[in-house]
Amino acid sequence: MARTASVPTKIGFTIAAWTVALLLFAPILWTILTAFKTEAEAIASTPTFFPQNFTLENFVDVQDRSDYFKHAINSILVSVGSTLLGLVIGVPAAWAMAFAPTKRTKDVLMWMLSTKMMPAVGVLIPIYLIFRDLRLLDTVHGLTIIMTLINLPIIIWMLYTYFKEIPVDILEAARMDGAELWNEIVHVLVPMAVPGIASTLLLNVILAWNEAFWTITLTSGRAGTLTAFISSFSSPQGLFLAKLSAASLLAIAPILLMGWFSQKQLVRGLTFGAVK
Repeated sequence: MARTASVPTKIGFTIAAWTVALLLFAPILWTILTAFKTEAEAIASTPTFFPQNFTLENFVDVQDRSDYFKHAINSILVSVGSTLLGLVIGVPAAWAMAFAPTKRTKDVLMWMLSTKMMPAVGVLIPIYLIFRDLRLLDTVHGLTIIMTLINLPIIIWMLYTYFKEIPVDILEAARMDGAELWNEIVHVLVPMAVPGIASTLLLNVILAWNEAFWTITLTSGRAGTLTAFISSFSSPQGLFLAKLSAASLLAIAPILLMGWFSQKQLVRGLTFGAVK
């Protein structure tokens, strides 16, 4: 029988949850408000919370200085392309580890996860040289490849977790009905794991969208994403906080909207199989 929480306990948890949420959202809110301030007001020694002189000049200056839509298109191509490519590779790999494991399967999974613990700068020089020799520097398909590689361990781990919750009897029944391996994966496994696959897709789009180290290091202008777009507003002359906030707001707005409208699907996928 489920335990019923007392009213004070519910109030306490509600207050704690709202406090944590406000602390997490505070930097984003400050960025949004600063984007509509003048540069003088943004750097004033006595900060103001709401803009005293509401202005859209920062957004105009940002677009005049850098082509926002070009960087946004590059971000979409890289984040969506790398995620789809990762799913094409990750679904068969997760299927093999979940339904045809070997004695080395867990070791391979741990090895893949350990690659995420290594600092990116540790492999910067070899990857940079490889990209230079293959002429992949400052190209969208080069960024797509590197994003696929760095997020593939997460994709496989998430899919492996979801696939383990699917009864193997269903796949065996499909085999008895004459389904080949490809049909088993595409027509039986994938439809049953749609919530998990959807949450994996959404999470990895967000990770690829927010990746800054590789997008700044491997691009110079032609294939720059929105993270490179933001970094361009940090100059030796100083930080123009209002313009930097406007650029940041333009960069995070699409992914914030996507996360807001897909939060139910994301939570459903992340809790897929958690309750039995």
